[in-house]
Amino acid sequence: MKRLLAVLATGATALGLMSLSNPPAAAAAGCEVDYTVTSQWQGGFQAAVKVTNLGDPVNGWTLKFALPDAGQRVVQGWNATWAQSGSTVTATNVDWNRTLGTGASADLGFVGSFTGANPQPTAFTLGGVACTGAVEEPPPGGGEPTPGPGTGTPVDVNGLLRVCGVHLCNQYGRPVQLRGMSTHGIQWFARCYDAASLDALAKDWKSDLLRIAMYVQESGYETDPAGFTSRVNGLVDMAEARGMYALIDFHTLTPGDPNHNLDRAKTFFASVAARNAAKKNVIYEIANEPNGVSWAAVKSYAEQVIPVIRAADPDAVVIVGTRGWSSLGVSDGSDENEIVSNPVDADNIMYAFHFYAASHKDVYRTTLSRAASRLPLFVTEFGTVSATGDGTLDRASTTAWLDLLDQLKIGYANWTYSDAPESSAALRPGTCAGGDYGSSGVLTESGALIKSRISTTDHFPTG
Repeated sequence: MKRLLAVLATGATALGLMSLSNPPAAAAAGCEVDYTVTSQWQGGFQAAVKVTNLGDPVNGWTLKFALPDAGQRVVQGWNATWAQSGSTVTATNVDWNRTLGTGASADLGFVGSFTGANPQPTAFTLGGVACTGAVEEPPPGGGEPTPGPGTGTPVDVNGLLRVCGVHLCNQYGRPVQLRGMSTHGIQWFARCYDAASLDALAKDWKSDLLRIAMYVQESGYETDPAGFTSRVNGLVDMAEARGMYALIDFHTLTPGDPNHNLDRAKTFFASVAARNAAKKNVIYEIANEPNGVSWAAVKSYAEQVIPVIRAADPDAVVIVGTRGWSSLGVSDGSDENEIVSNPVDADNIMYAFHFYAASHKDVYRTTLSRAASRLPLFVTEFGTVSATGDGTLDRASTTAWLDLLDQLKIGYANWTYSDAPESSAALRPGTCAGGDYGSSGVLTESGALIKSRISTTDHFPTG
């Protein structure tokens, strides 16, 4: 499903966990509308709006409805351009869904706030025509089948990716969400990334991507540039053979200024980009977690490394780390505005966002929600525990985060697909010495939760 977000008011509300079972609102001769509150929390809610055209085909449309309570406001929405004047809300098509044939539907949604009651909206109209009808159900065994998601491996279906607007899009120009796992440092856990492990990740976990965490320091790349480059390329090939995307992570952490590794980065990316330019499954992450450094310094680094990649591989997506450990600056007391006002001068790029669910909650979720309408984002690393990579799994916060990423169609990679002796690891210690990477007996509490999320069916649009 494509999404286009439009922030309509400041102070966007983070998504909550409380679920309500509201019946759909009635709708349309000429159109039908199903309106459902999918979650609600104190002062805020999330709603799904499905509009079906029952009249003649339209090319360009506007849905209008009234919010009955004066305290109800639309904060941000997706799959349309949203606006509100008084109690009247308008949702106008975006480019990809501007045409609605007879019987065709558009799935929209928004996050709202309220101060009093939260009654359902009334008086839906599509292009000025009242939505008072209903969709006729096809007879059993008759009618056209409902189009489903594309089948095949993630790379088979989506092909070469690119950035379109604020989304990651596939070969059909449709936004997609990639969900997968990150390795731990390949200098420490190489045993966890063999044929059996990646078979399980692709087939049992149904992962869309493998993030290859190549540390630069900490006994990493700087100790053996040729050897680590070869290891990364080998994992790219293994991911490609299994239909997964490979996210090559230049894992800079200490020191936090990526410019410390500028020459190493140029050498490394010149090599891997030249070697992998013909592949469709490669994404480049050029700086893991910049920290203790200004956005201007990170931007300068990016604008020197990206041309090196582009010289060999002009079409691949590049992901740029953000300051404050890739928090869009939030961990340094800033926010996305510093990037919006001074973006990296390059095309086909995204910006990294990292979180650890037990440490990073409402302020971080609110920032991500707001930024997602202004910047193309990818969560290249997240954990279910504290920012140390250890501690107790925070199931509620992790679920809130993943629900939000799903809603915004932002891709993610979980830290980590490894048997490290820390609670962020998906596999129990000792697992990588055997051949079982998917059964419940080898999964940590974190691993079981994440596997249950990423192994659900992908919806990669192909039309």
